Amino acid sequence: MQADTLVTSARDGDIAVVTVANPPVNALSQPVRAGLQRAVAAAVADPAVGAIVLRCDGRTFIAGADITEFDKPPMAPVLSDVLMEIEAAAKPVVAAIHGTALGGGLETALASHWRVALAGARFGLPEVKLGIIPGAGGTQRLPRAVGVEKALQMITTGDMIDAREALALGLIDAIVEGDLAAAAVAFARRVVAEGGKRPRLSERDERVADARGRSELFAEARRQATRRARGQDAPLRAIEAVEAGVNESFAAGLARERAISAVLKASDQSRAQRHLFFAEREAGKIPGLGPVARPVDVASAAVIGAGTMGGGIAMCFANAGVPVTLIDAAPESLQRGLAVVRRNYESTAARGGMTAAEVERRMALIRPGAGIADVAGADVVIEAVFENTAIKRAVFAEIDRHAKAGAVLGTNTSTLDIDAIAAATGRPDSVIGLHFFSPANVMRLLEVVRGAKTADATIARAMALGRQIRKVPVLAGNCDGFIGNRMLRARGREAERLILEGALPHEVDRVLYEFGLPMGPYAMGDLAGLDIGWRIRQERGLTSPVADRLCALGRFGQKTGAGWYRYEAGSRTPVPDPAVEAIVVEVSRELGIARRSIGAEEILRRLLYPMVDEGARILEEGIAIRPGDIDVVWAYGYGWPVYRGGPMHWADSVGLARIRDGLLAMRREGDPAPAALLERLAAEGRGFRDLAAA
Repeated sequence: MQADTLVTSARDGDIAVVTVANPPVNALSQPVRAGLQRAVAAAVADPAVGAIVLRCDGRTFIAGADITEFDKPPMAPVLSDVLMEIEAAAKPVVAAIHGTALGGGLETALASHWRVALAGARFGLPEVKLGIIPGAGGTQRLPRAVGVEKALQMITTGDMIDAREALALGLIDAIVEGDLAAAAVAFARRVVAEGGKRPRLSERDERVADARGRSELFAEARRQATRRARGQDAPLRAIEAVEAGVNESFAAGLARERAISAVLKASDQSRAQRHLFFAEREAGKIPGLGPVARPVDVASAAVIGAGTMGGGIAMCFANAGVPVTLIDAAPESLQRGLAVVRRNYESTAARGGMTAAEVERRMALIRPGAGIADVAGADVVIEAVFENTAIKRAVFAEIDRHAKAGAVLGTNTSTLDIDAIAAATGRPDSVIGLHFFSPANVMRLLEVVRGAKTADATIARAMALGRQIRKVPVLAGNCDGFIGNRMLRARGREAERLILEGALPHEVDRVLYEFGLPMGPYAMGDLAGLDIGWRIRQERGLTSPVADRLCALGRFGQKTGAGWYRYEAGSRTPVPDPAVEAIVVEVSRELGIARRSIGAEEILRRLLYPMVDEGARILEEGIAIRPGDIDVVWAYGYGWPVYRGGPMHWADSVGLARIRDGLLAMRREGDPAPAALLERLAAEGRGFRDLAAA
């Protein structure tokens, strides 16, 4: 599309109004950049123009760069040059902001001389979430607007602030009401009447002077960024750019920013994070759905089961402003669950995350229910009871008796057969898996599991529900473990082999932690509770020789102070336990397995290659629609490091032929051959990315 159609100019008396119209988010594509450059230059050259207003059509101000250009050679004009021209303009430039001013959009606003916004506007520099840093002056102008410490926090986290905070910090000059364009024109006209001042952030020094030479300030920022974004390069490189601008000059900082930005944009980390960015958006597109009505927002919900998961799910609805009825068969369990929810909210408030009034508002949205009959008015009913098919079927039979026609009936099972649960109702078309991840009020993933008879309309409503409650929904097919837990089980089988052959639990966990995961399988087992897997194995007639022995000793993990590790009183820090090592060695001996030293490289290969193989089978069977869906599940549900892009993206970076050969080398008698899809792609020299492009 041409620049003259994406960026237009009009006159309102002596004010030039430059409008960007590049839906859906007014991204700064090359035609937009060129249009802005030309429109501002024309307005500056027009003697009848006293000031310029930059505004956007649609639902938002400029919400960032055109990410599709990242893998292409730079196309003139580059944004940093356009913004330097805007800032240097001989006439005042006023940015009129609504919706979100993100990334290059906020950089555009910062290059303007004045900034006005509607009360609902939000501001941020989220580039680190794509593995890059702001590249058009954001690391230099933002500190000069809001101060170094706040700028470092915003840039290294990518978090947004609202208009009220932006005004208090000095990021914007006014919050306006009503017609934004008219208010911005009036503001610009006052600027002209008062002499046409053009304050330039590049020339301001007072907000950065007190940070100059304070190495401890930047050291603390690095410490926090390392803890919060372990393994990620972009936050640390952003701090480097800010520090250069503070200690040297705006020009020096800008040069450092540009150099760092170019390096990061070409990095493996940024490619991985950009892959997840697009994969997350693709996950919401469900091919093959028949014509269904556009889903409307859920107005009320009910959750059955007030345990850890049920309480967390109820919080998800309350956090989104949706009234929810929390139901439990035992009154004492219900009261305990509500008390835990309140403690969670009050803990957040104590850290400054919400006000006391907000705690009460959200608690008021969670209503205690007397019994399953109280689901009657809910648009969605979610069962979150004990992970047992017979129990869930009994609950669903009761739900079927009371839920209103058209309600979505969701089960929070993590592994069980959706069809078997749905068969307990007279409306299996309304039943769907809604697998939340623990803690449900924190983890972003929602695995939406379709059954054989789940209606297209139910799928569409469940996916929309996920977005409404601020989750990342991914559709999965019905099988044992769905996407995430099925792959986790493949990893778990190899982890068990590793400890029987010579590795110890803490050695296995350390390898995955160093790879970037928040914890390994044994620490994760202790966190979840070893008794859960033990009961599932008993129900299915399965065994796990070491884990079963630990459970028989009452070692269920953190909740009992001992599992694969031991835990000091009041601590969640896992401590390797010689007693566990003795059990592992004894089981190896009983099974006739000669133990040996196993290095970190072998441990990593043996843990991750089977996951990739299982992912290929999941794709073959249609359990996952796309490789990117699998990556999103693992990034948002299991803590896969975002800078590695998910297991399928990572596999492509390793090379599928190498993974296939590794699987063949570790294959034991009775193990299946590598997945046919993996074998085919490896033989053809292709990757999973080629499936996504097909």
